[in-house]
Amino acid sequence: MSGGGPAVRRLSDWDRERLLSLADEFGSPLYVTDLRRVRENCLRLREAFPEAHVSYAVKAHAGRAVLETVREAGVDAECASAGEVERALDAGFPGERVRYTAVNPPDADLDHVVSRWESNPEMTVTVGAADTIDRLRERGFDGRLCLRANPGVGAGHHEKVRTGAHAKFGIPIDRVPDLAADVREEFDLVGVHAHAGSGISGDDLSAHRELVRRMGDLAREVGDLEFVDVGGGFGVPYREDEPPLDLNSVADATREALGEVDARLAIEPGRYVVADAGVLLSEVNTVKDASETTVVGIDAGMTTLLRPAMYDAYHAISNLSRPDADPVSTIVAGPVCETSDVFADGRDLPAPERGDCLALGNAGAYGYEMASTYNSRPRPPEVVLDADGPRLARRRETLDDVTALERTAPEHIPN
Repeated sequence: MSGGGPAVRRLSDWDRERLLSLADEFGSPLYVTDLRRVRENCLRLREAFPEAHVSYAVKAHAGRAVLETVREAGVDAECASAGEVERALDAGFPGERVRYTAVNPPDADLDHVVSRWESNPEMTVTVGAADTIDRLRERGFDGRLCLRANPGVGAGHHEKVRTGAHAKFGIPIDRVPDLAADVREEFDLVGVHAHAGSGISGDDLSAHRELVRRMGDLAREVGDLEFVDVGGGFGVPYREDEPPLDLNSVADATREALGEVDARLAIEPGRYVVADAGVLLSEVNTVKDASETTVVGIDAGMTTLLRPAMYDAYHAISNLSRPDADPVSTIVAGPVCETSDVFADGRDLPAPERGDCLALGNAGAYGYEMASTYNSRPRPPEVVLDADGPRLARRRETLDDVTALERTAPEHIPN
């Protein structure tokens, strides 16, 4: 590597004193995103896949500071909604560096994307259903089109993120060649696409290779394509003892499985770019002795970081305030009245006390993006770190923000 940084950044690699200082200055809960690490991860991807078209899956983290960093690092934007398209364009991506991948898109999304395409005609639209093509045609779209195939094989860290074989995603792969021949009469067919899932590790690379092999066969059958996109989903080690993904080996296996195609390989990682660039800071507000454990209540909850409740996801946790205290078995839980609002159960931590600051690692991907105002809880702020030091990228929401839409709505909406 010539500057891509270490292959993995553990929670223990963060500067403890600096994180404590940020929590003191900006309060908690608080998301911290290191833009330098985002840049390193982009560089590592480009070096492992030097001939590939690399796009960033915006849904992993759509913050403007992150998007601008990704754009400056030479990685393009893959967007799953009209809102993400808008955010990518606002962050300075030109139309030719933006791709919209529609999954059962609402009418409002298609309306907006087509209107933005009219002023950005080099934008690419990826569709996963024949009737989405009809809906685009009705709106006057006749531009760059990519067909998303369902290759019948999926992979990933949880059943809820394995997309490759689920009927929701893509056109059955055996139907794509005929559809490709049909759409070429009206559209600029530039690529085919598939995605196995998210969080792919060394344990399920065989499924990823099979997806790539099938996409290579499809690209050769369809022919005359600009690119063949095999998705992203490259995993990161959430647990402290998990090894990092050998990205160079994955790249070699991907190229081998794809075979010779007269089209450019394309990938679209999201999690890999931002996961270990982010950490969530939270303050201990309650310490309760329970049978055989200690319940540690913190001011972050499932509304702040949903992944543990949604996917049973593991996040490393450290006690920044007293790292040398004797360890105790803990349940780390949030303030939401839900049994699922738990970040760790049976986790040994240096004995926390009220007021301590805990850090949750690998919070950069799908952390802030999945945060909500459930329970009428305002979303936290985000601070980004770069060469010029920390700066507030998003302010903390207030209770007034949570109710603003109701208070500004008209008293009566006529029929």
